[in-house]
Amino acid sequence: MAKLILGKKVEMTRIWKDGKVVPCTLISVGPCFVTQLKTLEKDGYEAVQIGFEKKVKNIKKTEKGKEFKHLCEIKESPADYQVGQQIDFSIFSEGEKVKIMSVSKGKGFQGAVKRWNFKGRNQTHGVKHEQRAVGSIGATGPGRVFPGRKMPGRMGSDQITVANLEIAKVDLENSLIAIKGAVPGHRGTLVQIKN
Repeated sequence: MAKLILGKKVEMTRIWKDGKVVPCTLISVGPCFVTQLKTLEKDGYEAVQIGFEKKVKNIKKTEKGKEFKHLCEIKESPADYQVGQQIDFSIFSEGEKVKIMSVSKGKGFQGAVKRWNFKGRNQTHGVKHEQRAVGSIGATGPGRVFPGRKMPGRMGSDQITVANLEIAKVDLENSLIAIKGAVPGHRGTLVQIKN
């Protein structure tokens, strides 16, 4: 049975472990609830849909089945689950290795030097206002720019998966998990923790 839970990034901090300072990311993990069971007969594939963070406002009849702000699917056999079942973060233990998925920080429109680590041109020898320019973007023969060319554009806000991160501490009282190292995204980003 796969372990999966949703949470929100709180902040980065550090904890003391075996006389050493360990940089950690705190993730607030609330209880998740099974909202739907997908079967081969009805949906064409098997999965379990879980919901995180219930909406505070009153749910209208038209919003039935949309009581949660965030929904996620686990490719699991629905036989082991029931609709309404609570999935608690106590399934994870200290020292366990996990995979984390979240959306990275958005950095807006950036040039090629920052976005693709281009070197840039010389600072001297007749280079004026061209130090961070892209340079040549292709041959003149085709008369167009080929798809996939590294150029300036929107940077960040991409879904990133970081594997083999270690759970440094599990705080049952405050519903917090401390993950060793950095987790992508800004404070309040939705985070998926999976084993």
